[in-house]
Amino acid sequence: MSLLLVFDENGNLLETIKDYEAIKEKLASIGVSFERWTALRDLPYPASQEEVMEVYKEDIDRISKEFGFKSIDVVSIHPEHPKKDELRNMFLSEHTHSDFEMRFFVEGCGTFYLHPDDKVYVVLCEKGDFISVPANTKHWFDMGTKPFFVAIRFFSIPDGWVASFTGSDISKRIPSHDEVLGYAQ
Repeated sequence: MSLLLVFDENGNLLETIKDYEAIKEKLASIGVSFERWTALRDLPYPASQEEVMEVYKEDIDRISKEFGFKSIDVVSIHPEHPKKDELRNMFLSEHTHSDFEMRFFVEGCGTFYLHPDDKVYVVLCEKGDFISVPANTKHWFDMGTKPFFVAIRFFSIPDGWVASFTGSDISKRIPSHDEVLGYAQ
């Protein structure tokens, strides 16, 4: 189940939303698109980038044509991934991108933290969730201490994922992905 938590900048919970339409509406109010797509295709475990791209080729082609994407990749992290801690730490720091960020979760889950104003919008994304974060939106991502997710990432710039880190420590004041999973119960 997808989940949206809203915190103040000190980490105090202000709002919990579990209804998909309400999540979509709240995120739209800050310029973030959130959709539920069909992710029912079977993938081997662990799936390679090529296998994921082949299984979702029609969706990838449709989205690429619509938005003119220059780069598409698949990020696949599982508990045995040799660089899981390094990758988690890289995404945990608040940053922005000059490009808008689109992700489609085809397996597992991860948490996006959006900080467009004086609140932090915490979005637990699961299989079937499609999220688009506007360019220059402060955010970070947490996959947890035992990560498991596969997501297709779409970029309108050829270089793919390029971050500008803000230097803020706000991510330390907001509950981690592992803690957010407890709110979904």
